[in-house]
Amino acid sequence: MGDPHGVGIVGLGVISRAYLNTLANHPTVRVVAVADRDAARAVAAAATIPGAEAVSVERLLHHPDVATVLNLTIPAAHAEISGAAIDAGRNVYVEKPLTVTFPEGRSIIDRAASAGVRVGCAPDTVLGTGTQTARAAIDGGLIGRPLSASAVMVTPGHERWHPDPDFYYAPGGGPLLDMGPYYISALVHLLGPVRAVIGAASQLRDARVIGSGPRLGQRIPVEVPTHVTGVLEHVGGALTTLTTSFDGVATTAAPIEVQGENGTLAVPDPNNFDGEVRHLALDGPGWRALEPRAGYVAASRGVGLIDLVRADEMRPPRASGEVALHVLDVMTALLGSAAEGRRVELTTAVERPAPVPFTPAEDWLSALAPGR
Repeated sequence: MGDPHGVGIVGLGVISRAYLNTLANHPTVRVVAVADRDAARAVAAAATIPGAEAVSVERLLHHPDVATVLNLTIPAAHAEISGAAIDAGRNVYVEKPLTVTFPEGRSIIDRAASAGVRVGCAPDTVLGTGTQTARAAIDGGLIGRPLSASAVMVTPGHERWHPDPDFYYAPGGGPLLDMGPYYISALVHLLGPVRAVIGAASQLRDARVIGSGPRLGQRIPVEVPTHVTGVLEHVGGALTTLTTSFDGVATTAAPIEVQGENGTLAVPDPNNFDGEVRHLALDGPGWRALEPRAGYVAASRGVGLIDLVRADEMRPPRASGEVALHVLDVMTALLGSAAEGRRVELTTAVERPAPVPFTPAEDWLSALAPGR
């Protein structure tokens, strides 16, 4: 396998710890450098990673040992940091969404293609046993031809737990751009790409109150829709009804449900890697749980970056920039449809990523050969 693949991390906020838990000791990669606008935070993070150094963003982007930049900045900075990394000849793996706007996302993918570097993007949760077991069941004909699906995410809002939730309610945030990538990415894996959408949206509060941390009780402005719903027309003919909301308290709906000619699948929360997939057959005795049969077992944040590093000419990255651009196209088209009151056709087309074979934890946590 040669030397580990050098990774530099930009942005050391809340989500970075989950990535570091996976990457810091993985034999396929080596975290070479970290950077953050808060230099003290970068120094503290580097102290927990053997061999890593805290540096400026500029130094990290041009560090001779950094082959891939892991971009964990806030959404508004995704385009700037990813673009600078690409211009420096580095691969990029970025937190979702790919960028705040579709033109920015299109530019990132085009610039990467011109530079001959790769772009990967979260979420990689859809590579776990939850979504992948459901996909294997669909592809194996368990429910017959898929006809329709529903995807539902309802929460009272991230300000209840996040100490600095401002970006969730600024452009690039909201329930669709924040949580939608999990659900729409899962739907692309399950049912294939989307060709058109119809959307509706609302924003019924102009401020939110922070519920934890040093800013407890502070009011922050709401600048984006906080309830977005719509219909996704998949290329294969299935229709998905999608709801994402920061306005409700809870829901009893399955996170994702796929209805077919011969049965229905209840799919676990795509914000998680695993979870129980349940099947109800036409004229069957009742719901039954399926044993995990595909996906990275016991996966965690960062497995998508490892998947990208191991990709080759025969098997492209599964959490790819192209998939992320298509997901961004879906989301921005939904918002555009809601604003304009019309059906919107997408401008991107993408292949379903390769399925993930059942991969025990000890396999994906080891230095497997490329292409797996």
